[in-house]
Amino acid sequence: MLSLTERYADRIAFVLSCYDRIVLSGTLVDFGHAGAATHELYRRHIKIFDFPTLAAGLRDRLRAHAEAVAAAHGITIEFVRSTKASKETLIQRVLATRGAAPGLVHILSTMEECIALTPWHEKGTPRTYLKPGYGRCLHYYFYFIDEELGLCYLRVPTWAPFRVQFYCNGHSWLAQQLTKRGIAFTQADNTFLALADPKRAQRLVHRWSVKRLHQRLTRAVRAYCPVLLTEFERGYHWSIRQLEFATDVVFRTPAALAPLYDTLIRTAVHAVHADQVARFLGRPLHPLYQGEVGNHFHTRIQGTRLKHHMGEAALKMYDKAGQVLRLETVANDVTFFKHHRRVEHRDGTWEMKVAPVRKSIYSLPALADLMGAANHRYLDFLSTLDDSSPGLKPLARVTTPVRTGSRTYRGFNFLAPDDVQLLRTLVRGEFNLSGFQNKDLRAHLPERDARQISYVLKRLHTHRLIKKVGRTYKYYLTTMGRRVVATMLKLREFVVIPNLAPPRPA
Repeated sequence: MLSLTERYADRIAFVLSCYDRIVLSGTLVDFGHAGAATHELYRRHIKIFDFPTLAAGLRDRLRAHAEAVAAAHGITIEFVRSTKASKETLIQRVLATRGAAPGLVHILSTMEECIALTPWHEKGTPRTYLKPGYGRCLHYYFYFIDEELGLCYLRVPTWAPFRVQFYCNGHSWLAQQLTKRGIAFTQADNTFLALADPKRAQRLVHRWSVKRLHQRLTRAVRAYCPVLLTEFERGYHWSIRQLEFATDVVFRTPAALAPLYDTLIRTAVHAVHADQVARFLGRPLHPLYQGEVGNHFHTRIQGTRLKHHMGEAALKMYDKAGQVLRLETVANDVTFFKHHRRVEHRDGTWEMKVAPVRKSIYSLPALADLMGAANHRYLDFLSTLDDSSPGLKPLARVTTPVRTGSRTYRGFNFLAPDDVQLLRTLVRGEFNLSGFQNKDLRAHLPERDARQISYVLKRLHTHRLIKKVGRTYKYYLTTMGRRVVATMLKLREFVVIPNLAPPRPA
């Protein structure tokens, strides 16, 4: 069976697989969790119940540095009060006037939930330590454009253990790489609509350097919260918090995708079952699996979206800019995926085995392979679905009014009594053998005169349901005409009438 991309090769401009949304979490090696922070306080000979004083001092230094950065760039820190406010919308408004030059774009501040450490004394014992919990504190969002990564943000909380969050987008990174190499492209949001060299762009994606990413992360922390690197010399350990990997099938025009997309999404929502979702994501569905597996069809302002989810991973299908069929694998916990890797044990030994993917950013290359394979398994499944979109054009031709010269001939209504009677007459057995003329139709449609039948024949001929035998007044149904009549009868007799009939009494 031909794949979907082979079947519609004449409509497709290119296919590109790339990271989309990347959210990373930075944890201080010396202070990132309750145990490490407790050990650090003991090492510094600081009493556990003096921890709030230390944390408050660091908070004040973080706030002072944020104000200094804002002043140096001529920016006023904008406080976002509402949790419903879209930070992305605010930043896009700034970018509309500022432009896309590298550097700091804006600083937002807001009160949000955070992990918070509190001193604790264990009753009946001499033990005192820091206990993890949750609280709320002021967070700073430093939005900036990086020369390599494009638009990013660093989210910095002002209370210990100071777990920062970093966001970037793989499509923005690729746009920066293409610009540096002089490869022309057209981009809408986080989607490429045109690429001068798609194969080279895909090779650039495969050469994504995690080492370079790590360097940019360290640079961002030094720029926007150097206080923490000064206070804790071993710096941050970076892990993957959320990851999206997209495969974009880019069509040449929106008109080429629209009918196919509508068929795919409305068929897949019924055709995909739990065991298939697991297979797409590379996981067997064990009978004892307790997590949730299912489909979710959602209508958005931008269009429709279908999501197949299993635990902390999901597959999405939606259209971008009306021209791109996007298949996307999403992971809120990358340990959902497994691969063959080196596993080290506590006793110092190691072995090669299939194990969950590590959350470290150095797992990104392996995840590109695993999540890309999930997208392509889903694409292979979509290729097996029956595509009824070619039938939309004939349907529109039959039911839509057609204008020739100064005259308009209305379309056919499959449920209107006059049209049903006419179409039924055309499939009489004798007409299949010898064709029909005006007088033949009048014999079976006595309520219509010769002038009205002439109009009917012209209407049928204009909609390409009948054809005329050369140099005669005789007509036959066309191949499409026979399909239209058969469809009308099937729809009326086996779908509409049975479903409208009242239920039988019990």
